[in-house]
Amino acid sequence: MRAIQQHEFGGPEVLQLVDLPTPEPGDGELLIRVSRAGMNFADTHQRRNDYLAAQQLPLVPGGEVAGVREDTGERVVALCGTGGYAEYATAAAALTFPIPDGVDDATALALLIQGMTAWHLYRTCGRVGEGESVVVVAGAGGVGSLAVQLGRPMGAGRVIAIASTQAKRDLTLQLGADAAVDTDPEGLKERLEEANGGRKVDVVFEMSGGPVFEACLAALAAEGYAGAALIGHVSEASDALAPITLLGNEAQPVRCCQGLRPALEPTPAPDLQRTDKSHESIF
Repeated sequence: MRAIQQHEFGGPEVLQLVDLPTPEPGDGELLIRVSRAGMNFADTHQRRNDYLAAQQLPLVPGGEVAGVREDTGERVVALCGTGGYAEYATAAAALTFPIPDGVDDATALALLIQGMTAWHLYRTCGRVGEGESVVVVAGAGGVGSLAVQLGRPMGAGRVIAIASTQAKRDLTLQLGADAAVDTDPEGLKERLEEANGGRKVDVVFEMSGGPVFEACLAALAAEGYAGAALIGHVSEASDALAPITLLGNEAQPVRCCQGLRPALEPTPAPDLQRTDKSHESIF
């Protein structure tokens, strides 16, 4: 089979098109003929070996795929950990999910890592309450664009997107954001409050770090149960806010979750087919 493989860590130039044997599924695993491979920002960290867990060489990147089960012919999406940039990949059966009729492979794949991350930002990390205001940093990105679209169905009262260019801000507005502001840290706190009708915000989904994070944290409401859900550190800024600051105090309690994904384990995924709100289904 053809695959993208690397024998050293570094930039995109280390990725090479190679021919490899088709992988053999182990106990509890399935072999999938890949039609689409997900490409996520985390893949760039794995390629450089500066992600959460150390990577082993040679490496075929790619943590999620869509395709066809070789044993049944069923269309599926799957979390495979690594090995997704190939014509065939193996994945744990417990982390493989059927694609419903009417949903194409590319759409289904977008709802796996990025879509589930956006869902969990609202439900388990940010725990957004009915009518609360939500700030989505990098609102035109993969996770951010889905988080913007989920805002109203998930009960948010106002969704404010942050994006770096006018084109990206326009996109977030088309996707359903109530307001969109520039990422420049200078004056960001004030712009967020202005976009929220002169009030501080309730929840921030933060994936940038550095001065942007500091400005967003300053815009959080001091009263009630304000929240910052942290899912990344794209800027890699060395002046990122110290974690001790997130502990909060009696005047400003902060619900905080560093939502970086742990290593994939072959355990059953949570049932997201909520009977009370059909729009919260994974598909």
